[in-house]
Amino acid sequence: MVSGENVTSIAWTEPGAGSDLRGIRTKAVRDGDDWLISGQKTFIGNGISGDASLVLARTDGSTGRGKHDSFSLFMVGKGEGYTTGKQLDKMGLKASDTAELFFDDVRVPHADLVGEEGKGLQYAAEQLPQGRLAIAVASSAVVRAIYEATVRYTKDRNAFGERVIDFQNTRFELADILTELEVTETYVDQAIRAFNAGELDAASAARAKLWASERAKSVTDRCLQLHGGYGYILEYPVAQAFLAARLLTIFGGTNEIMRDVVGRTIAD
Repeated sequence: MVSGENVTSIAWTEPGAGSDLRGIRTKAVRDGDDWLISGQKTFIGNGISGDASLVLARTDGSTGRGKHDSFSLFMVGKGEGYTTGKQLDKMGLKASDTAELFFDDVRVPHADLVGEEGKGLQYAAEQLPQGRLAIAVASSAVVRAIYEATVRYTKDRNAFGERVIDFQNTRFELADILTELEVTETYVDQAIRAFNAGELDAASAARAKLWASERAKSVTDRCLQLHGGYGYILEYPVAQAFLAARLLTIFGGTNEIMRDVVGRTIAD
């Protein structure tokens, strides 16, 4: 994986279980020194190009919403019983392949159990702050890039004999966006420092992801508007960013989940 010889994916999400991982139905049943894994995953990045997947599966034999120790992680290489569905046609981020995965009694050696049995959900939860921080960083970068591209465009584009940036409405919008951008960058930098110090908890990461991704969604929309008709053309980066940014409030846990995570810490 480190050398790039093997491309991997994280196969957690299922058709009936997105942000609620306790609702997954993929199961792993012990068979001697092996495990037999059956189930379906969806929205899996590198699903087609990947050579193996880190699969979250139910190992307690239950069928309802699982308990904290109901799940385990397995590294599952492509082979017999492991099939890839069609590549999903996403509205943005066209450069990455996203697909469904199907597992039909895939035989996996016990040695490919990652960590301890029953701790899969715990391991997943431990990585959530870093994953959500990464989304916040990406969101912040999108806002910076699109703001700067929009400033350049409005300086070059003329309307009614004036540069678009010379209209008061344009300057007001860009002033608001710049302020939001710098607040977001400062907030995300603070979260990065906390993470590097080992102090970024789940709620803090959720707040950073919530704030930054909402700014990315809002700013790309407003910057697209400042581009006028050209903003609707996919040749322009602002149109591509508008489509890509829409995912930021959804993956890594929807922003509704982020609000719930934060809200529960307030209520406690």
